[in-house]
Amino acid sequence: MHAFRDAALASCIRDGGVVACPAEAVWGLSCDPFSELAVRHILELKQRPAAKGLIVVAADLWMLEPILQTLPKNQLRRLSDSWPGPNTWLVPHGGLFPPWVTGDSDDVAVRITQAPALRALSRAVDGPLVSTSANPAGASPARFGFQVVRYFGVALPRAIGRVDTDAKPSSIRRADNGEIIRA
Repeated sequence: MHAFRDAALASCIRDGGVVACPAEAVWGLSCDPFSELAVRHILELKQRPAAKGLIVVAADLWMLEPILQTLPKNQLRRLSDSWPGPNTWLVPHGGLFPPWVTGDSDDVAVRITQAPALRALSRAVDGPLVSTSANPAGASPARFGFQVVRYFGVALPRAIGRVDTDAKPSSIRRADNGEIIRA
């Protein structure tokens, strides 16, 4: 039953749109990371400066292979051992991701998600997605679909699913040294 919905949301993303989708602990806004127009739309919705950068998620490791293959084996093992799950890693983007995703950083934040709806959406698109909390800057992240509607209106396409309301948002760490940026 959800296959049609996933296909419709994937089509929206391929057409440069933005959708709301439950991630591990909060609802997120997702789009094609290579669509500047879509990413700019997310930044506008969130009232977030582009310089901060965004998280890129994927359903499967192969979707991030071009960027991960540059990492030393010990770093790659650390990352792959932590996935799928709520573990986001900062890795050098080496020009593989555009500046509207990476912001002012030489790194890009990446994660293999365990959230069922977000994984399904990534697989339906057949690639990685931007995933950033579904809330305007300074507002609490949406934990329920009705909050997404309250923030962004009914016109924003939404996936079917829910977040683990007991979970915390993903940790963010540096791949090179394991330094915790956000616990």
